[in-house]
Amino acid sequence: MNRVFHFSFYPQQMVMAFLVTGFLFFSLASSQVFAADSQEAETIIAIVCSTCHKFEGKEESRFNLKAPDLMWGGSKYQRDWLIRWLTGKEPMLYAKSYRWDQGDGPATHMTVTEEQAKGIADYFEKHLIDSRVTVGAFDISKVTKKDLGDGAFIFKEHACIGCHTIEVNGQLVGGPQSTNLADSGNRYNADWLFRFGINPQDYTPHSGEFLADATEPQLRSVIGYLMTLGVKDFQYYEPWTSPEFAQVSVDRGAVVYKEYCSQCHGAEGKGDGQAASGLSPKPAVHANIPFEKLPMDYLYNVIYHGGRSVGKSTSMPYWGLTIGQQGVADVIVYLKVTFKGSPETAATAAGGGPSGICPQPRKIKRAPGKFRTMTNPLPENAANIKAGETLFQQTALPLACMNCHGVKGDGQGLMGAALNPRPRNFMCGDTMKDISDGQMYWIIKKGSPGTGMMAFPGMPDNKIWQLIQYIRTLAK
Repeated sequence: MNRVFHFSFYPQQMVMAFLVTGFLFFSLASSQVFAADSQEAETIIAIVCSTCHKFEGKEESRFNLKAPDLMWGGSKYQRDWLIRWLTGKEPMLYAKSYRWDQGDGPATHMTVTEEQAKGIADYFEKHLIDSRVTVGAFDISKVTKKDLGDGAFIFKEHACIGCHTIEVNGQLVGGPQSTNLADSGNRYNADWLFRFGINPQDYTPHSGEFLADATEPQLRSVIGYLMTLGVKDFQYYEPWTSPEFAQVSVDRGAVVYKEYCSQCHGAEGKGDGQAASGLSPKPAVHANIPFEKLPMDYLYNVIYHGGRSVGKSTSMPYWGLTIGQQGVADVIVYLKVTFKGSPETAATAAGGGPSGICPQPRKIKRAPGKFRTMTNPLPENAANIKAGETLFQQTALPLACMNCHGVKGDGQGLMGAALNPRPRNFMCGDTMKDISDGQMYWIIKKGSPGTGMMAFPGMPDNKIWQLIQYIRTLAK
């Protein structure tokens, strides 16, 4: 049986490594049949792995270590990934080696046979459990698409990307001196990663690990985001499939609406609540919205997580913590039963009705000069226009453009009649000719204060330019 191990260590470890390797090779090769049982795994760990890794004791600064601590390896790694790693089927995790202060390139790692790897994984699961980790603390089955978006934003906003690389549009981006997280969803156990995120200094103190001031919901979004990375066809949770939505009450929803929503949107949903006079933009006119036609993810997120969560007005609070999941479910069914839209929006939905105002005067915040002078960098072709059309009509998040601007781009979308001022009429050439590509880019990226135009900060630049290219085709 071939029992050769492959090693690459830092210079100060090489002499000892060769002595240990020779002893281990002689010991293992002398046996014709040596089952990959717990004794063999323990031998490999004690004689080989421990030359670099610690398997007991207290956590220490990275500057006192040769390789990551593995005292909690059984809680940290997914079994399948660990076996692939030990058999050399996974890429190195550190672009500049674990001790980035000692090397500028990735170190290689020993490999073992499949059976030996399974034995080591068994040993990890039995003996290397982190007592600080609460099993079930993070439910990966409850990760939503919104968690993905929020987590990706927070990952960058809280500077995690300063040390860790992730994959964006097929390329690695971020700081390369810590762990590559592009495949983290296939590598870590979510409960351990969540506990690590609460305080990374508990694991590698005084060695560059960053303690962010994220709230627990923000941390959960980041962990949810990381647990999706590298996972093909990740199944996102849809909160509106929860038990609360199976036991909704219109009557309870009416009470929630009266107690909370009416103060801005008015008792009859006309946007004339007591608080409306001091708000800009004005509250949405619910009476003009056919709520049963709106995407459920948008309705849920704007109520539970607030206007900010979908790029709308920050004056719209996040009600989820106040009214709970049942309250959100009840008020959504109340909105759907009560508000069917104005005759104007009904005509629009049927494909009729007039086009929007043209020309369409409006005071808007001008983009900074360098943006106003930008021109679309993409070649004007059918492929880019088609991609922009798909975004406009279907896939733009948090809400496809047609919901406000209309299928034809005439400003007569289902939600358009609820907004003051009304959405842009992209069919109006007299209006559109005076709006530069850079101004449109800025508004799509940042939103338009004082209007109902939401921001799309997570939309990649190339998609924004494709969208602009399609919008340009609508003007008459």
